[in-house]
Amino acid sequence: MSRIMGAPRAHAMMGCLAGAALAVGITSAQAARPPGDVDEARVLAADSEPQNWFTGGRDQRGSYFSPLRQIDAGNIDRLGFAWDYDLATDRGQEATPIVIDGIMYTSSTWGYVYALDAATGRELWRFMPQAKEIYARNPCCDLVNRGVAVWKGKVYVASVDGHLHALDAATGKQVWEADTFVDHKLPYASTGAPQIAGDVVVIGNGGADMGHVAVRGYVAAYDLQSGAFKWRFWTVPPPVGQPYENPELAAADKTWDPHRPAQFNGGGTVWDGLAYDPKLKLLYLGTANAAPYDLRQLGSARLDSLYAASIIALHADTGRMAWYYQTTPRDSWDYDAVQKFVLADLSIAGKPHPVLMQANKNGFFYVLDRRNGKLLSANKFAYVNWATQVDMTSGRPVLTAQADWYESPKTVYPSWIGAHTWNPMSFSAQTGLVYIPVIDVPAVWVDLLHAGGAVKFIDGFFTVNGVVVDDTYDAADLQRLYGTLPDIASIKSKRHEKPTRELLRAFDPLTGKTAWEVETSSGIRGSDGGTMSTASNLVFQGRGSGELWVYAADSGKVLASIPTGSHIMAAPMSYVVNGEQYVAVQVGYGGAAITYAPTPPSSAALTHTNVNRIIAFKLGGGPVPQPAAREEGPIPLPPVQHAGAESIKAGEVKFIEECSRCHVLGPSSTPDLRRLSPGLHAVFNDIVLRGLLGGAGMERFDDLISEQDADNIHAYLIDQAWIGYRAQQGAPGSH
Repeated sequence: MSRIMGAPRAHAMMGCLAGAALAVGITSAQAARPPGDVDEARVLAADSEPQNWFTGGRDQRGSYFSPLRQIDAGNIDRLGFAWDYDLATDRGQEATPIVIDGIMYTSSTWGYVYALDAATGRELWRFMPQAKEIYARNPCCDLVNRGVAVWKGKVYVASVDGHLHALDAATGKQVWEADTFVDHKLPYASTGAPQIAGDVVVIGNGGADMGHVAVRGYVAAYDLQSGAFKWRFWTVPPPVGQPYENPELAAADKTWDPHRPAQFNGGGTVWDGLAYDPKLKLLYLGTANAAPYDLRQLGSARLDSLYAASIIALHADTGRMAWYYQTTPRDSWDYDAVQKFVLADLSIAGKPHPVLMQANKNGFFYVLDRRNGKLLSANKFAYVNWATQVDMTSGRPVLTAQADWYESPKTVYPSWIGAHTWNPMSFSAQTGLVYIPVIDVPAVWVDLLHAGGAVKFIDGFFTVNGVVVDDTYDAADLQRLYGTLPDIASIKSKRHEKPTRELLRAFDPLTGKTAWEVETSSGIRGSDGGTMSTASNLVFQGRGSGELWVYAADSGKVLASIPTGSHIMAAPMSYVVNGEQYVAVQVGYGGAAITYAPTPPSSAALTHTNVNRIIAFKLGGGPVPQPAAREEGPIPLPPVQHAGAESIKAGEVKFIEECSRCHVLGPSSTPDLRRLSPGLHAVFNDIVLRGLLGGAGMERFDDLISEQDADNIHAYLIDQAWIGYRAQQGAPGSH
């Protein structure tokens, strides 16, 4: 079932039709340059215009570092609220805004785009793409969008349905639109930000985890001016016997089982992590997991599965491969290599090196020569037990016995969430440190087909499961569903640290040493935010608990904590308008976090309504206005249960298989389905099978579940509603 139930709230000041842009006007000061007047020269000289934030990571390097110094340790206690802007959605916010010449551009759910006066938050225009409702069920991890690209008077965004839109930066009117999906019958989704690369704009997609057969990954390039298709690079080979679309796939095909079933599409999608070096004219991309997770289903050959879980450099003008480096050969742990890159020039062994840096999901921090892909270092930046090290001669990880979950369930660090995921890290050339939002969380990997539990398939995990170990973990309770799992005592005994926590870690990419760290959440993952550093020796990071925290970049000393009342996952940014420095961040709970049950107890979204907004801060500002208190009313009297025990059990299994990646039984950013009204109970199957509430985000699922499945799911939800209802009445038990 979709995680998108609940339509976006109407904006308080205005509304607009789908696919339309609504303009309010641009001030004369902002009009000194044409809106969105960005080119290669300006981006390469970004440090000379510190008032602007030209790209998602501010500069061509993707550093998330601002040269601004007005806000510093001496006045940080005066940082407060400047303005906020309601994004009119209640989903997860993962984008970092761009500010160019006083105008802020950003994106939100579905691929909505907003242009604002960066000094006041006043809306200039808003664009809403015409994506069909059915595409809202395709993203693995919420209906998110990670940002826009701005170039030569145009704003580029990818909507969830794979359409790439070029908008006029002055008016928001669509200039051109291109359909980037090769097969709309497969669960492709676009959630990442486009990348400008020379004369083209490049976009990838997601879906490597989805359905029974996943999708086949690629990136596609389009002419910046016209939207004409230029090239496509496929990341994994086609089915056996099919022609190769690019020559590099012939080499990749040798690393996949030659007898693999044709229905599996291989994965390797590019859903984030694009970068470009204009001097080398190389486009860098990271690829997602191989699919399915249990690669034995493709055959008995234990091969590497190129180019999944890899970092790839392409010639931007042709789309041909320059080099590749596979971070996780034969990926069986969902160790995507799509985390954002930082391009830097580091002194290594006394010689300057143009490098590409990535804090990979698998727990290793990679430094590669970005000219040729040579591995320069690969140090652990988090606790890792699936590999002891990366062999510097072969470039391959040295696996441990703990990595092999085929024979029995294994507790693996890091989990499928990653030691680091999409949340940006920042790099300060001043301190020489990267500031990484580290996720120190394990998962118990279990082969569902052979574990003895009732569940054999989970959408988003195929025929395996990676059970996150946190304070809610109960092996005995999970046994009937997933088979025998290690208990929490045995998991804790193998580490002196807490099993689950998040950290802000200041890490030296040259030495692999931690300069300092701060624990930001523990017990249950808090889904804390990305980072920004500044030239005034500051590091900013938002937390799920709702505060914007500020640290000394060299020491980690806490300098400020500003409560916002909103869950913060995205990375902050900074800019100047009319001589005044601002810090801004998009806020709102969602993303992969909604798959955890329930909303993290530390989350601001548990105590406040999940109002998605942009919050801007400045010196001399006041307290941040808090969203209204979240009101979770009592579970209403459920309908009479007519189903038997077997139907309820079958419904639980089907709910886990098809619904649990979006819905949890407890507070979250999707509806708690124990709380359905009598009217919704009466039309339950029309909602689930026939899309009665498609306009509110709950799409039809009649292609995935039957009428009997829907009846069984309904019976399970009624049973759970009775358990909750009787518990709140003081009489635990089901009806």
